[in-house]
Amino acid sequence: MAPLRAWTELDPVVPQMVATMRRYLQQIGCVLRPGSVTGADLALRSFAGFLVETAPGIVSTTQVTRRHIEDYKPWLAKRPGQNKTQVTTATLAHRLGTLRMFFVRIDEWGWDQAPPRVPMFPGDLPRQDHPLPKALDDAAATKLLRAAHSHKRLLVRVTVEVLLRTGLRVGEFTALPADAVVQIGAAPWLHVPVGKLREDRYLPLHPQLVELIDDYRHKHVDPGHPLLLPRENGRGAERHSVTRILNNVAASAGLGHIHPHQLRHTLATQAINRGMSLEAIAAMLGHRSLDMTLRYAKIANRTVADEYFAVTDQVDALYAQARALPADAIGPKMAKLRREHHRLLGNGHCTRPQELDCAFESICENCSFFQTSIEFRPTLQAQHDDAATKDQHQRAALFQQLLDGIKEGEAS
Repeated sequence: MAPLRAWTELDPVVPQMVATMRRYLQQIGCVLRPGSVTGADLALRSFAGFLVETAPGIVSTTQVTRRHIEDYKPWLAKRPGQNKTQVTTATLAHRLGTLRMFFVRIDEWGWDQAPPRVPMFPGDLPRQDHPLPKALDDAAATKLLRAAHSHKRLLVRVTVEVLLRTGLRVGEFTALPADAVVQIGAAPWLHVPVGKLREDRYLPLHPQLVELIDDYRHKHVDPGHPLLLPRENGRGAERHSVTRILNNVAASAGLGHIHPHQLRHTLATQAINRGMSLEAIAAMLGHRSLDMTLRYAKIANRTVADEYFAVTDQVDALYAQARALPADAIGPKMAKLRREHHRLLGNGHCTRPQELDCAFESICENCSFFQTSIEFRPTLQAQHDDAATKDQHQRAALFQQLLDGIKEGEAS
């Protein structure tokens, strides 16, 4: 948002109000994280600046009435936001919600500076949109990971791999201590220290990821460095440097802008679409409540599709009676028709009818964990030919790409 008045500028004008608000910030600073206190500081300075500008007779919070709140809301909504012509709904909700909590708390605490009644209500906060998490689909995630593998800078690969395979928040990633990789029993785990929700957790680590981390540390990190994955120059990574790394590799993969949190959404979506329980996903992501994890259930397309297709025939029966097939369609011709709709898989066929085409065809081959080698070339060639014969161009292109990868491996 546009710059707000500083406390030093407000203090000479409304000293009583400034003293109350600063005392409040000191109190919440004992129980909230610095970022939350900074947000409260901005909200209170915004309201104090509004009163100085529009109601110069108000010098203390005891004088604030409902009318001041009603005037403040449109004033705040018209203020220009950061790089925007108007402040966002999310910022409005945060500023107003923080201000309301200020009045609620000083009233509950019995402060003499509290107004006779709390001048704000829950209905003063605008309703916010709740869009679904923006995850990369399997094809885009695969492109991103392959581009990271071929990047000349090892930090790019380790950044993309760790975020995509662990679902860490970017702040958790940049703060990982040097001893974060631990051995529990026979398996390696990643210890994520206390973070956003004040709880630490352990994540299972793929052995290949452990090797990648060890390789990067051996080549670029001083043994005594306190962080697990600092930049090559020894400085700790931060949110903006991680975002630049992701967008650099995303551009080389032919993808658009990618935010680090999208990789967290991507792992959660991949996990729920492949049958991982909500409880396990919540533990993996460090969610305190399953309500946070349930957002991903709304985009579990494979689950929804499978259950939908399971009842499609029954639903169709509600709308129309089955049409009688002509006599010559039964027998060899029907068998031939079904064979043409079958999709050849590595160990069998998919018999889903063509009109109910599956969005997850060849999902294993699109997965970032999928690996193949020369002994599977006949099977991949057969799948490619099967897809090409049936004009399944996307599948044919995928298998051709896998075959090309095997040929390149032979050449090297």
